Amino acid sequence: MPWWFFRRRARATASEEELVSRPPRRSLGEVALPRLQGSRRYLQEQPYLLPKDLGEVNRLDFQHYVLRSLMRGNYLAPIKQPRRILDVGCGTGQWAIELAQEFPEAAVVGLDVEQTKVSSSPPANYRFVKGDVLEGLPFESNWFDFVHQRLLFLAIPLSAWPGVVQELARVTAPGGWIELVEGSPSSSSFSPAGPATQQLIGLIGQLAALRGLDSEGEVMRSLDRYLLGAGLINVHRYPLEIPVGEWGGRLGSLMAIDVREGIKAVSAPVAARFGLSEQEVLNWLDQASQEWNELKTSYSLAVAYGQKPAAS
Repeated sequence: MPWWFFRRRARATASEEELVSRPPRRSLGEVALPRLQGSRRYLQEQPYLLPKDLGEVNRLDFQHYVLRSLMRGNYLAPIKQPRRILDVGCGTGQWAIELAQEFPEAAVVGLDVEQTKVSSSPPANYRFVKGDVLEGLPFESNWFDFVHQRLLFLAIPLSAWPGVVQELARVTAPGGWIELVEGSPSSSSFSPAGPATQQLIGLIGQLAALRGLDSEGEVMRSLDRYLLGAGLINVHRYPLEIPVGEWGGRLGSLMAIDVREGIKAVSAPVAARFGLSEQEVLNWLDQASQEWNELKTSYSLAVAYGQKPAAS
């Protein structure tokens, strides 16, 4: 399939200009993460809180399989035979690659600020495109039949979410669908949450807030509102609960590994920001892991999807 199956827009739209005209992200320089911290690599010029390195590649692939098991598939939206599919913030590209395999006649694009993993044999109908949704998507309006975005609450500033979803809607074709999947770095997303969990997640939430990110679960609660605000119809929102810990069987055990690795990924910046040793943070993590089994803790997620009205 030729490279030009996606087409770059000739000029910026009003929604893109709105996104680009925001204050530069460098204004968050006071709390910008260094490019290298300990053994982990972070993106200095992005609000993204998690690292971009091999360890995170492995965690994201692992997380993908956990979410696919939880949702019993890769999406909930009632899509049929999409011609073009876009995954925004595609990470390792695993979700997009699986959609390319499921819909071999569709052109599938994975977009991210960096290509973190290069597949040795990607499907012929899959392409990676470098881009940043905060700066506008490099595609024509009304182009994709299915637009997917997942777990970017630690990447997109809270104030930018309405504009980002409007940008997703702009590139969605009339009659096409947008699906959002989000969680939260708030201790309220862990229920019940023991004292070590509350302490640890509370610090991560504070660090997220310093970077302009959602720290209280506002994004997860507002997914349907963002879709409606972008003019979508047939909007549905589904809360999901996933067990964390061995008490929840195989899925709970896998989720506990994912949560542990995610917290480890930010342990160095958390320790540096709040004057702690990284070992103190990891000790809290050990205590939190015990709490998840003792209290039978679950983690909250939400999925929302909506349809762009057909052209009149």
